[in-house]
Amino acid sequence: MPRKAPKVDDRPGNGSAPLREVIARHGLNASKALGQNFLFDGQLLARIAAVPGDLRDAEVLEVGPGPGGLTRALLAAGARVTAIERDHRCIPALAELGEAFPGQLTVIEGDALAIDAPSLFKTKPHIVSNLPYNVGTALLVGWLSADWVPWWQSLTLMFQKEVAERIVATTNSDHYGRLAVLAQWRSASRIAMPVHRSAFTPPPKVMSAVVHITPQAAPEGVDFALLERLTGAAFGQRRKMLRQSLKSVPGALDALERIGIDGTRRAETLSVLDFVALARAAKTRPLTVSG
Repeated sequence: MPRKAPKVDDRPGNGSAPLREVIARHGLNASKALGQNFLFDGQLLARIAAVPGDLRDAEVLEVGPGPGGLTRALLAAGARVTAIERDHRCIPALAELGEAFPGQLTVIEGDALAIDAPSLFKTKPHIVSNLPYNVGTALLVGWLSADWVPWWQSLTLMFQKEVAERIVATTNSDHYGRLAVLAQWRSASRIAMPVHRSAFTPPPKVMSAVVHITPQAAPEGVDFALLERLTGAAFGQRRKMLRQSLKSVPGALDALERIGIDGTRRAETLSVLDFVALARAAKTRPLTVSG
C-alpha cells in the first residue's frame, strides 16, 4: 500500500513563515541564469517528497533548494537534509527553515558540480531535487557514473519533460539515446509524476516530470567508461550506420561482428542489453597474432 504523503502547506505547522512571505521578505526572484523556477504547491511538494518512500530519519541530498519549498516537504517527512545552494540570496531563507526544523537541515553554499557530495554523509542518502535545468543532466550523468553499488540509495529528480522522457526511453522511440542507456543498464528508471508548467513561479515554457531511479546489480565484465564512449559515438552520429559511427572506438567494429550485430543498423535499434553486450565484447577483444 503506497505511503501517504506528509502534509505540507505554506505554513508547515512548526513556526516557520509561509514560503511566499519568506520570498517576499528576502526579495527573492527566480534567476533565469541559474535555471530557477520556484514551486509553492504544498501538496505537490509533499507528493514529490513521498516518492523515495519513508524518509523518517533518512539522509537526503537536495541540490538547488532555492528558497526551500521542496526542502520543507522533505523536513516535514522527517528527513535529515543536506542542501547545496549556489545562490547566496537564498541562504538566509534556508537558515530560517533550519531554525524551524532544529537539527534536520544542513546548508552548504557552493556549486554541486564541484563539491564532494559522498563525503557529506554517514549513510547512503536519497537524492531528491528540483534540479536547476542548466546543470540537471550533468549532475545525473555524474551520479550514474559513480562506483557501483553507488553511494546513493535512490534519485528522485525533477527535469524538463523531454529530458525525463530521454531517461526512461525504450529502443526505437524518438527519445531513446545515450542517456537512456546510461540510466538503464544498471538501474531502474520511471517517471513518477508529470508536473504542469503552471505549478512553477515563473512558469517555464516547457512541462516537467519527476523521475525516480533506483540502482540494480551491474552486469559483469562491462567497463563504464567504454560503454559511455560507445554510446557517445553511436548516438553522436545517430543517422549513420554503426559501422561508420563506431569507427573511432577501438575494437567496436570487431565486437559488432563477434556478437552478431549487423553493422548497417543504427544506434536507436540497439537495446540497452545490446549495448551492454557490445561494451563487454569490445573490452575483451581477441589478441592479434602477427606472422
